[in-house]
Amino acid sequence: MEESKELIYGLEDRPPLRETLFAALQHLLAIFVAIITPPLIISSALKFDLETTGFLVSMSLFVSGIATFVQCRRIGPFGTGLLCIQGTSFSFISPIIGAGMLGMANGKLDTEQALAYIFGACLVASVVEMVVSRLLPYTRKIITPLVSGIVVSLIGMCLIKAGINSCGGGQSAVDAGTFGSMQNLGLALLVLVSIIAFNRSNNRFLRMASIVLGLVIGCVAAYFLGMIDFSQLGNGSGLNVPVPFKYGLSFDAGSIIALGLIYLVTAVEAFGDITANSLISGQPVEGPVFMKRAQGGILADGFNSMLAAVFNSFPNSIFAQNNGMIQLTGVASRYVGYFIAGALVVLGLFPIVGQMFSLIPDSVLGGATLLMFGTVAAAGIRIIASTEINRKAVLVMAISFAMGLSVELVPGILDQMPDIIKSIFSSGITTGGLTAILANAFIRIKE
Repeated sequence: MEESKELIYGLEDRPPLRETLFAALQHLLAIFVAIITPPLIISSALKFDLETTGFLVSMSLFVSGIATFVQCRRIGPFGTGLLCIQGTSFSFISPIIGAGMLGMANGKLDTEQALAYIFGACLVASVVEMVVSRLLPYTRKIITPLVSGIVVSLIGMCLIKAGINSCGGGQSAVDAGTFGSMQNLGLALLVLVSIIAFNRSNNRFLRMASIVLGLVIGCVAAYFLGMIDFSQLGNGSGLNVPVPFKYGLSFDAGSIIALGLIYLVTAVEAFGDITANSLISGQPVEGPVFMKRAQGGILADGFNSMLAAVFNSFPNSIFAQNNGMIQLTGVASRYVGYFIAGALVVLGLFPIVGQMFSLIPDSVLGGATLLMFGTVAAAGIRIIASTEINRKAVLVMAISFAMGLSVELVPGILDQMPDIIKSIFSSGITTGGLTAILANAFIRIKE
C-alpha cells in the first residue's frame, strides 16, 4: 500500500535530526501528563506518601520508554513496527485501587502490602492479553473493522471528557473554585486556535511544530498571568533507580479476574489503535502484514504491562492520542519513536526534568489534547466509513454508542451494582467495546 499523500515522512523514512527531535518533542508533550496522571490518581486514592508517589510516577515514565521502544523497533514477535507509543493506562485505575485496598490492616493501609497485591494481580492478569494476541486470526469475524472503528471512535469521544476538564483548569481549579473561568477557557482557546492556524500552514516546519508552538504560546501567556511558578523547581534532585519487585508480590483471585477482564478489552482497544495508526501511516488495515502488526502489538501490549509490574509500575496500553499527533504533524516515521522512548527513560531517571513538564497549566494542555482527542474520534469514523454500513451495522453502532456513552454521561447508573461490575463497566470504552463485540457476533438480519 502506498504511503498516504498527507504524510511528510512515511513509516520507514528517517527525517533529519532537527525534524525528528521536533516531532518527538510534540509526542512527548502529548503523552507526558497522560502517563503520570494514573499513578497520581491511584496514589491519592490510597494515600501513599510523597516519596512512594514520586517513585511510582518515575517508574511509569521509565517503563513507558521501554514499552515504546519495543513497539516501534519490533523485537522478534513483540511490537507493531509502527510509530506506536505506550503509556500508563487509565482503564485499570478502578480495579487497581480495589486491589490496593486489600493492603488494609487494622484500619490502616500498609503501603508495601497494597502495592504487592496490585503488582501481583497486574503481573498474572497480563497473560490474558498475550493469549488474545495469539488467537487474533480466529477472532476476525468478531473483531471486524466495524467493531474496531466503533472502539476507536469511543476512545476519542471518551477522552474528549478528559480534554475539556483540562480546558477548565483540571482538579486544581475545581479545588480552587476557578474551574471554567474565563482565564482558563481563554488560554485553552488560544492554544487550540494557534495549533489550527499553524497546522493549516503550507510550511512543513510550522505544521510539524504546530503542537509545540501552540503550547509555547499558551505557556508564555500563562506565565504572564502568574499561572507558572518556577520556584517549585529544584526539590526533585537525585536519581530514581529502577528496582525490580521493590514491594514484593501478593495474589488475590478477585483482583486478578477484574484486571483480566480489563486486559481483554484493552486488547480490543489496542487492535483499534493499531488499525487507526496503520490507516494514518498509509499502511494496510487488513491482510497478513496488518495481522502480523496487530498480533505483535497486542502481544507487546501484554508483555510490557507484565514488565511494568516487575518494575513497580501500572499496566501500559497503546496511546490513541499519538495517532492524532501523526495526523496533525504528518510524521509517521517509527524512528521518531526511538527518541521518544529514550526521552521517557531519561525523564523517569531524573525527577527534576519531569517537574518542568508538570508546570504546564492544565488549561494550556487541554487546548492541545482536546483537538487531538477529536482527531482520534474522527479516525474511528473513517474506519467505520470504510466498511459497508447496512442495517446490521447501523444497529451495532447504535447500541454500542448508546451503551458506551451512557456510562460516561451518567456514571451514577452503576451505583447499585456490585463493585466488580462497577470497576469493569465504569469506562465507556469498555462498555461500548464489549457491546460492539457481542452485538456484531449475535445480531442477525435477514435481508
